[in-house]
Parts: sequence; C-alpha cells; structure tokens
Amino acid sequence: MMNILISNDDGYLAPGLLALSQALSSFANVTVVAPDSNRSGASNALTLDRPLFVEQASNGFYFVNGTPADCVHIALTSLMQVRPDLVVSGINQGQNLGDDTLYSGTVAAATEGYLFGIPSIAFSQVDKGWMHLDAAAQVAAKLVKHQFPELGKRYLLNVNIPNQPINQILGVRKARLGKRHSSEPVIRMSDPKGRDMYWIGPPGGVDDGSFDTDFAIVANRYVSVTPLQIDLTHFEQLRHLELDSL
Repeated sequence: MMNILISNDDGYLAPGLLALSQALSSFANVTVVAPDSNRSGASNALTLDRPLFVEQASNGFYFVNGTPADCVHIALTSLMQVRPDLVVSGINQGQNLGDDTLYSGTVAAATEGYLFGIPSIAFSQVDKGWMHLDAAAQVAAKLVKHQFPELGKRYLLNVNIPNQPINQILGVRKARLGKRHSSEPVIRMSDPKGRDMYWIGPPGGVDDGSFDTDFAIVANRYVSVTPLQIDLTHFEQLRHLELDSL
C-alpha cells in the first residue's frame, strides 16, 4: 500500500481534510498532520520565532500550532518513521487559481513535500462552503491512484475541482496558471480606542482567463491540473544582466 502524508491550511477540524483522509484511506496508509487552526494565506512560512507543539486528536490526526509548511516539515523530519510515497494537501475550501498559488497555504504544504523530493499534490474546491465535497474527494482519490508516472519521480501539482456532483464534472484538463488584477484595497477601520486597523482586501478579478488557463478550465466544469515549479530565476533577464562595471 502507498504511504501518504496529508496536510492542509484550513486546520485539522476542516471537513475537506476529513473527506480527503477517508477517501485515500481506502487504498493507502495515511498520516494526517495539519495546523491547529485556520492558516489560510500562510504561504511557505516556517515558524522560527517560537517552539512548535504536536498533539493528537481522538481520530488520530496530528495537529501543530504552526503553518502548513511547519506541519509537513515536522512530519517528514520527526513524526513519520517511513518516508511517504506522496504528500497531499487539502481539500481546501476555496480556489487556488493563478496568482493565488503564491499565497496559498494549501499549495505551500504540498510544496514543502516537493522540496523534500516527494511527489506532492494540492487539492482545492473552486467555491467555498464544502458543497459536493464527496465528489471532490472522489476526484482526488482517482488522481492520487493515477500517480502521474509520465511526470517522473518528483512533481508538484495544483488541482482545482468545481463544486459539482460527480456526474456533472465534465472531466480533467491540464491548465496553465492564469493571472489576476492587483488585489482590492485594504479595508480600513477603527478599533474602540480610535486606532486605525486594516483588513487585507479581496483578491483582484481575473486579468488573464484565456481558454488554456485554470480559471477557464474550472469555469467550464472541468478539473484543472497545473504542474508547478519552484525555480524563480528570471533566465531572460539573467542573460542580459551586466555587473562588470560595478
């Protein structure tokens, strides 16, 4: 049987985590290590300014007072006795499309597994509310079983699943990341003492939603699958960069 590590950013009590664990447990040995609370938007942050603690819930899930990346890091370097065959994150409540992937704690948990050289997949539902979560879990299980041998031994996939009954999801399509406009302005308010406080505003609208993007794919009721990479080097600018005169 496969050995799979599961994490998320919605916290260890999230319905999406439970659904994913139940779906994968039918054919794999599953270990769940997730944050103790919602850590959406945590990106790839590791906690370095305080100690982390691991506790175990009554259902066997481990939870950590840290970020999604913390959870996977601790699981791989301390908790798990056997190196997993796959790291899976999700199922997230809400889409991780386009530029969202840079901020997403769901994608970050999978990325941490990828950085350890382990194939990793991040799963998200397009809309919030957990509607048709059973269908999303079925899709996730089918994709995990597929194992993507054509991608080699190490891959990082971002998967977004429409909130539809399983018989109304039209299929699976590969997609590139789309792009959003800049985020909306922050929301400025006053606390009871009159001090200014700020809430981060909602994400911007779609700037590039062409037919081959993840935005377009899920809008047409397909599951989008996007292979991601980590190297941020801008190779075109690197070729033109001149430093000899400095």
